[in-house]
Amino acid sequence: MRDHYVFSKSRKNPYARKLKEQITIRLDEDAIAYFKTLAEQKGIPYQNLINLYLRDCTERARD
Repeated sequence: MRDHYVFSKSRKNPYARKLKEQITIRLDEDAIAYFKTLAEQKGIPYQNLINLYLRDCTERARD
C-alpha cells in the first residue's frame, strides 16, 4: 500500500446514479421460492430478478 495517492486524474463514478439502496422487505415464502426458481433457470441472482420485475411494474404504471 502506498503512503499517499494522487487523485488529480480521477473521474466521477459513471454508475453513481444507478447505485442501489439496501432495504429490508418482508415477502411471502412462496413468492421468494418462485423468484429463486425462476432466477436459477435464467442464471441470475433472485434479488436482481425481483428488482427487474419491480422496475418493469413501475415503468408500465407510468404509461
